[in-house]
Amino acid sequence: MKFGTKAVHAGVEPDPLTGAVMTPIYQTSTYAQESPSKHKGYAYARGANPTRDALQKSIAALENGQYGLCFSSGMGATDAVIKLLNPGDEVITSNDLYGGSYRMFKKVYERFGIKFHFIDLTKAENITPLINQKTKLLWIETPSNPLMRIIDIKACVAIAKKNNILVAVDNTFASPYLQSPLLLGADIVMHSVTKYLGGHSDVIMGALALNDAKLRDELFFILNSCGAVPSPNDCFLVLRGIKTLQLRMQRHCSNGRRIAEFLVSHPKVGKVYWPGFPDHPNHEIAKNQMTDFGGMLSFTLKDDSQEKANLLMESVELFTLAESLGGVESLINHPASMTHASIPKEERVKNGLSDSLIRLSVGIEDIEDLIDDLASALEKV
Repeated sequence: MKFGTKAVHAGVEPDPLTGAVMTPIYQTSTYAQESPSKHKGYAYARGANPTRDALQKSIAALENGQYGLCFSSGMGATDAVIKLLNPGDEVITSNDLYGGSYRMFKKVYERFGIKFHFIDLTKAENITPLINQKTKLLWIETPSNPLMRIIDIKACVAIAKKNNILVAVDNTFASPYLQSPLLLGADIVMHSVTKYLGGHSDVIMGALALNDAKLRDELFFILNSCGAVPSPNDCFLVLRGIKTLQLRMQRHCSNGRRIAEFLVSHPKVGKVYWPGFPDHPNHEIAKNQMTDFGGMLSFTLKDDSQEKANLLMESVELFTLAESLGGVESLINHPASMTHASIPKEERVKNGLSDSLIRLSVGIEDIEDLIDDLASALEKV
């Protein structure tokens, strides 16, 4: 099936009991058994739920994977991947990373003896000098949050596979519509389902997609043992959201392009970070591994002060000042004090994340209204 057809149909079948076209919300914690351990595939809802099963199949299909697992949040999904490791193991990851991932890696798992190397992954050759017998995982985020850096998944995978290193890709910013890491050789794809997959800013959820049965069983064991499972109602909402994923992403992309072009030509705007520009670092790689460039972008003002940035963010009316991304509504965000506040300032600045950087999640509203909103706010600064 093509992507749009998979978004509507994959994993979803009419309910066998009633014929309901939409997957029912199986709001139950437990299931009746005919005799001890003899049941219809469901014993206790932490382990499995029919609504969640349908969603897991849908996400796996969208990512061209055999298996999907859903978690109570994106961080819950990330946590499960790190729990595959043992004390003394090492992880190589990006120095431009979502603040929540950085916080988990540094402040939780380093306490348990796992070592993390934060490096510039836009050059795949930077990986090799850090590889040793303890290196077990390569964690990639592309496009990166918030500087939209593009990492060559295929090149990173080639190095990792020579050294028997697991590769996980955070595909949240791209969504399965724009990028297919499993087809590029990754072992695991992670999503904050909260974002584009859900698409309506009303769900917190995470997911993993993969092809290896043994790895799936290990991750399911962690999911069931540690209990970071989503509710049936949230699974239903995401199943509904996924049906319009292709249509939404097309609009996010077209609106994102127009906003990026508006900002880059505005006299008060400094630098615009959007992978669709030919001069964006690794633009050619983005062209090859993505079907479009997405609706996420960041920018600075020529008057590069946090005071001016704050004034702009306080002056918009259609863009909502809020954390998160990927919903139908447009959001504006200040990474240094919001999504990336957990990263020490010296680390942020060293990696190019200034206190005045502004991030946009461009929604699906009429583009003329969005441009007018930003133009009006820019007039005030």
